[in-house]
Amino acid sequence: MTPKLYRQIKKAGFPRKVLTPTLERKSKVVKISVMDWTADSFQEKEAQTIEECFPLRGKEGVTWINIDGCDEDVIQKIDTHLGIHPLVLEDIIDTHQRPKAEDHGDHVFLVLRMIYFNGDGSDIFSEQVSLLWGENFVISFQEQERPGDVFDGVRERLRSAKGRIRKEGADYLAYSLIDEIADYYFVILERLGDRIDSLEAELMSGIRREMPVEIHRLKKNMIFLHRQMWPLRDVINSLLRDEPRLVTKTTQIYLRDVYGHTIQINDTIDAFRESLSAMHDVYLSSVSNRMNEVMKVLTMFSAFFIPLTFLAGIYGMNFEYMPELKWRYGYFALLSFMAALSVFMLIYFKRKKWF
Repeated sequence: MTPKLYRQIKKAGFPRKVLTPTLERKSKVVKISVMDWTADSFQEKEAQTIEECFPLRGKEGVTWINIDGCDEDVIQKIDTHLGIHPLVLEDIIDTHQRPKAEDHGDHVFLVLRMIYFNGDGSDIFSEQVSLLWGENFVISFQEQERPGDVFDGVRERLRSAKGRIRKEGADYLAYSLIDEIADYYFVILERLGDRIDSLEAELMSGIRREMPVEIHRLKKNMIFLHRQMWPLRDVINSLLRDEPRLVTKTTQIYLRDVYGHTIQINDTIDAFRESLSAMHDVYLSSVSNRMNEVMKVLTMFSAFFIPLTFLAGIYGMNFEYMPELKWRYGYFALLSFMAALSVFMLIYFKRKKWF
């Protein structure tokens, strides 16, 4: 994944807001999109600078400003205009935060994790999405780890005026963004569930050497999802429990629905983890059974040849006076006895059901 550009270092005599660069800072390409609407109007545009968005704050309606790329200069300008708490600025810039919710009175700040598959779809990654909303505005900050996000459904509903989204306030828009992030976990889990089902069916029909690696990778993905989803559940629970001023009673009903989704997602993750653990045990048992079958065959061969080797060893000794050495039919008699002994052992093992 992309390395951190900043590391938070707290030193004696320095405020906590100080960010010390760990790598040479590179300029980021920041993309700012703005949607502004009322119940009867809607406009959408791409802003070249953040200053273009500031006049919209005092207008009637709701404004959604989405910023791709957490550039410090842009965030500092937003702070100058809105008066954001310094710790919020730090959490936006340091994009390795745990999901959390903070109520600062005139604005609410959320840190969320948006998940996605890597290029080949084998592993899951996440990027930070910070939400800042007030009376009539919502500002979303994205890391821009990759092009695109999960908010296309929200944008389409805003453009087509479907549903309640253009009739409600900024808190309903914030709920919609949270809901899109949470719902995408179902998409990820559905794809992972298909992989687990396919691997389980393959495991029942035979085993491959690569199976433990695939099972381990899926287990890592489940652990990763659990670590991302569990804090999100706490975030939504805190919004319901603390009842911030900016969250209306109507929006709380919808947040309870999202909270139920997070519980369902966590239950699904736990079920998948148990299924993967069981698959790993089945694989180990299959390998052990296969080894036992191999050892059984080798043991049977050894059991057949031990008495034959014993007889051949006796008559292979170089003593001058031994019985049957001068007997004309001794060689054929010994071979017949060895064959009869082999047949007897085969019948005996068969009756004992040893093979």
